[in-house]
Amino acid sequence: MNLNKKSWIGPALILLGIYLLFFRKEAISAGTLFGNFWPTLFILPLGLFFHWMYFSVTARKATGLLIPGGILFTVGLVCQIATLFDSWQYLWPGFILAPAVGLFEFYWFGNRNKYLLIPINILTVLSLLFFAVFSLGSLYNRLIFGQPVLAIALIAIGAGVMIAPKKRI
Repeated sequence: MNLNKKSWIGPALILLGIYLLFFRKEAISAGTLFGNFWPTLFILPLGLFFHWMYFSVTARKATGLLIPGGILFTVGLVCQIATLFDSWQYLWPGFILAPAVGLFEFYWFGNRNKYLLIPINILTVLSLLFFAVFSLGSLYNRLIFGQPVLAIALIAIGAGVMIAPKKRI
């Protein structure tokens, strides 16, 4: 076994062990593996393939390969995390971020056309805005409205109003 095989088998076994330890709900079958790891099996390798072609095969001459590479890699990460943690409702803004990542790689490794920064920044800010709104909104709802904190606060305010001495005019 050469060094290249060892370099990817070790992390793959560690990730599979973590999955079995924390996420195992039913018996492992081909269907559950494909159902839980389809982004890792299909989308992430394709994104890495485009990066490999740019950095190795074309000797950094075909910067256009970085756009689909960055998009597919980002989409693969978003899909994998959302699939494992069932968090699609929070991670969907990653799909808006994906073209920004691909374009940024094209900008960074290409001829640095400053006009590419316009769509990159618009997409990034829009994605971060949606991430913040939906993540913080969910956290706020879970902490304030999902717990009895609001009910206790309303009871305390109501009791304070009832107990407080009334001013005579």
